Amino acid sequence: MSKLPTLLLLLLCLSSFTSGEIKKLTIRSDNRPMILFERFGFTHTGQASISVSSVSVISSLATPDPSGLGFFLLSEESLIQVLIELQQNPNFCVLESNYIQRLFTFRDLSPPPNSSFDRAYPVTSPNEYSLFFANCAPESKVSMDVGTELYNLDGRVKDYLSAGLTQLPTLYFLFSLAYFGFLAIWVLVCLKNRISVHRIHGLMALLVVMKALNLLFAAEDKHYVKVTGTAHGWDVLFYIFQSMRVVLLFTVIVLIGTGWSFLKPFLQDREKKVLMIVIPLQVLANVASVVIGETGPFIKDWVTWNQVFLIVDIVCCCAIIFPIVWSIRSLRETSKTDGKAARNLAKLTLFRQFYIVVIGYLYFTRIVVFALRTISAYKYQWVAYSAEEIVSLAFYIVMFYMFRPVERNEYFVLDDEEEEAAALALQDEEFEL
Repeated sequence: MSKLPTLLLLLLCLSSFTSGEIKKLTIRSDNRPMILFERFGFTHTGQASISVSSVSVISSLATPDPSGLGFFLLSEESLIQVLIELQQNPNFCVLESNYIQRLFTFRDLSPPPNSSFDRAYPVTSPNEYSLFFANCAPESKVSMDVGTELYNLDGRVKDYLSAGLTQLPTLYFLFSLAYFGFLAIWVLVCLKNRISVHRIHGLMALLVVMKALNLLFAAEDKHYVKVTGTAHGWDVLFYIFQSMRVVLLFTVIVLIGTGWSFLKPFLQDREKKVLMIVIPLQVLANVASVVIGETGPFIKDWVTWNQVFLIVDIVCCCAIIFPIVWSIRSLRETSKTDGKAARNLAKLTLFRQFYIVVIGYLYFTRIVVFALRTISAYKYQWVAYSAEEIVSLAFYIVMFYMFRPVERNEYFVLDDEEEEAAALALQDEEFEL
């Protein structure tokens, strides 16, 4: 694979990936021309510490030039210039570019058999940089143990979170408190209207619990990474509750879309099939998310896992829309025969609003948030995370309010005039999707 497509593909997948944890990596018999390790936003006190050991280079051709293998930092501003250089000359070695910040080459290694190197480099120009390893020796395979530490100094204290993400622990903790408060309000509403509480309302409460705990563990995860460079096990709890929360969220949306428990006590076969598709796919998506988050672009299949996650997520987002559409069509057909026009109009209005809310939520969290993370300056990456959590909280509030338990739903307190008006409204094509 040539260097240009390799660089483009990696940076495309890395557009929303930023990491600063202390990493210990093992590279074995790798022939990639470029290996992208991580991206990090440095302040004027930034430091990049790189250590390598047990280095060996095997080539099927002549002995490779050690100056053609090494590590470098590449900023966003310099990326275009490097791409132009590679495009103009496919054999150009990126380590010779004037647009990179070269850290060291294998010429700086200690003599065999140790073949190691360990040094910290100050980053004097604040920016967001990507840490690369370049192998300009043709037909050669590299093996080495690599340790990386990217951080900013706050006085004498190391901050291992990127400059734009250092606010995340506080952000996640505040939102976890908001969800715990929301849970308390939901429980009070259910207790006040316990006659109208259905099984779906219990699942909705469990969903809020999962979301609150997910954010709490995310806050702890980011806090320990920020302070120590490692998650100290909090990442395990984060991924566990994130997996349960995502599966439960998609399940609740599907069940609400079918009208399960509050409109009908059972699921039709086609609705069961949707759940049987969505739940296993979400499990697969969660596995891909763990691989993406816990490894990095330095593993060979990292881009593939990104593609798996993207495809599975799109399929699930499309699948959960079908039950809502089916419910709307079913209610419209039923309204022509059961003589309860006003009641059906109320249900149609409710499900049509829910359809719009779900589409808006999926669009914002999948497309708008990605765009924000891509276009935001590296110092303001936290804004995209804030926007995502604000919209998610708004979605939960709207969804829970629409399907809250109420003893006398205002939709269904009707008189004859409202019944006639509803019958006319049902003939309107606005309820066709």
